[in-house]
Amino acid sequence: MLEDSNRFENSMSFSSFDDENHMEQLWEAVAIARPVHNSLFTFGDSELQYYLVLDPADPGKPIKIRRGEIKITKPMIITPHNARPEFQDFFEDDQGEMLINFLLARSAAFSNLQLSNHFGSEKIVSDQVEEVVDRLNSQLDQEEEDQIAILVAPEKLAGVALFKYATERVLSSAPDNLTELRERGFLPE
Repeated sequence: MLEDSNRFENSMSFSSFDDENHMEQLWEAVAIARPVHNSLFTFGDSELQYYLVLDPADPGKPIKIRRGEIKITKPMIITPHNARPEFQDFFEDDQGEMLINFLLARSAAFSNLQLSNHFGSEKIVSDQVEEVVDRLNSQLDQEEEDQIAILVAPEKLAGVALFKYATERVLSSAPDNLTELRERGFLPE
């Protein structure tokens, strides 16, 4: 019991991947506070812009807001289904690779994709997470911007938030992408 609580407190210590409950807790610890509802392009590149609100591990420390973009490149030539997706700059350490392997082995099947993350500016603010999210939502509403997501995560789970956002966008776009492939004659009716 003590071992499980210590492992969760140090949430980036993924020494044992047989604990699916622990992985689910990590997955649920990040949120998409403002989703984007458009489908990804069936052909070519899609760019997923976001604000990432990072809650510090230590109370009283300032909150970080990162602006960034995930670029998803779909293959021009389809290779066999066992080709692995590529993830670039999602995690700041090697443990992110273990998380990706764990999740892809159990649920997500989107081979042949190339996903790269690019951080832009970073701001530090001293408000509460909810206030930051509300202010960002108001700003985006005022700008009539519906193509930028707001993600929220504990600071150590920044890569998990990015991975979750990209995964959910890929999976939610699949039905529209399959329809377009059928309409263009790439798949049988």
